[in-house]
Amino acid sequence: MGNRNNTKQTGLRRELKARHLGMISLGGTIGTGLFLASGGAISEAGPGGALLAYALIGCMVFFLMTSLAEMAAFMPVSGSFSTYGSRFVDESFGFALGWNYWFNWAITIAAELVAVTLIMGFWFPDTPSWIWSAISLIIMFLLNYISVKGFGESEYWFALIKVVTVIVFIIVGVLMIFGILGGDAPGFSNFTVEDAPFNGGFLALLGVFMAAGFSFQGTELLGAAAGEADNPRQSIPKAIRSVFWRILLFYILAIFVIGMLIPYTTESLASDDVRLSPFTLVFEKAGIAFAASVMNAVILTAVLSAGNSGMYASTRMLWNLAKEGKAPAFLGKLNKNGVPVNALIATTAVGCVAFLTSFFGNGVVYTWLLNVSGMAGFIVWVGIAVSHYRFRKAYIAQGNDIKDLPYTAKFYPVAPILAFVLCVIVIIGQSFSAFTADGVDWGSLIASYIGIPVFLLCWIIFKVKKKTKVYKLEEVDLTTPSHETAPE
Repeated sequence: MGNRNNTKQTGLRRELKARHLGMISLGGTIGTGLFLASGGAISEAGPGGALLAYALIGCMVFFLMTSLAEMAAFMPVSGSFSTYGSRFVDESFGFALGWNYWFNWAITIAAELVAVTLIMGFWFPDTPSWIWSAISLIIMFLLNYISVKGFGESEYWFALIKVVTVIVFIIVGVLMIFGILGGDAPGFSNFTVEDAPFNGGFLALLGVFMAAGFSFQGTELLGAAAGEADNPRQSIPKAIRSVFWRILLFYILAIFVIGMLIPYTTESLASDDVRLSPFTLVFEKAGIAFAASVMNAVILTAVLSAGNSGMYASTRMLWNLAKEGKAPAFLGKLNKNGVPVNALIATTAVGCVAFLTSFFGNGVVYTWLLNVSGMAGFIVWVGIAVSHYRFRKAYIAQGNDIKDLPYTAKFYPVAPILAFVLCVIVIIGQSFSAFTADGVDWGSLIASYIGIPVFLLCWIIFKVKKKTKVYKLEEVDLTTPSHETAPE
């Protein structure tokens, strides 16, 4: 009865099960960051430096995800951090977070369409690239248009391919380390080559720290899916706990295996070519035929999965903004299957237009759009930390008992404060490479930080127009928004 009642009130169907939620988060996180960029991280900071950077970022993400789990289990809504920012901090803060996140994923869809053209060029170099992008966009749109269950199921299988690939890679890698596969056992010899395990000092470590932050972005997709989870009180915390450990295990073990088998001095590690991906190199070394083609296919599913998840998250965020009066009302329309169809069409159109900019003016506009969205994920993480800090304080200030929460985040208030500080360090350090011995590279500096003024502009415009203020703790609204009713 609870589910049926919810569907009638919100229009959204609570059809995402715990297994869907887990894979949605995995699908948004395990992708080119692991399959391609991990090699560059090892090349830059050495195997030890890469492991340390990813472990630190992993801890930060764990704190953020437990903060998100506490709020999402208490108030499971599709607006997620936008709604939490609006309810627990300031309405203008939530407005800026919501539009910032929608834009981030809409542009990411365009980035994935560009990636598809490069991937398909591996097999079909003479076919016009736009054909593959058009096919991919249609697939993503249809998977989201049919129903939320259809999206959840497709994402489950997309993500499963990546998970199986990483598990097979780790098993093959461990067998190779001990010489059971691929000939000689290298042991720890590659961890002591030249300057290894650490290379390049603190600046190299900081650079990989930033890259690791980008790799882990997408974990927060679980928050956007909370509004359609079938049993969010239990499934959200369960999914967040299990997903974090899987992601950390996959990244840490995969980087460890690469560092053990391939010297960090190998030039091809820093390449973006799938034929030189560390995964391809290790599989080839193990004697697996067609390793490059296999990895290219896996990376294709990773790209489609990221685009699919991005379209889902941005569509739900736009729908929620419309229901809260922060976006045009027509974007709040749902089709008979409970899918925000107008928000989906608008998101698809923006992603398509952004993709088209990659063909004009040498892609300058497209590059700037990517730079604006690149900062958005870190801004959302800051928003999650701030919202959780305020939520817990308001919850107690209004006479509630922490024991009554469906899920309680550990290490409060240290966790959100530490996550906030680390996020700010990552944001500030985004363009440390722009400061060179020859002076400041202003173009690179502005490109790296352009996302911050865009976010602040959204915040300030709404604040001035609506005259909003930061709520007193006693005034914070802890009730679920009227267009989304949490199940009992």
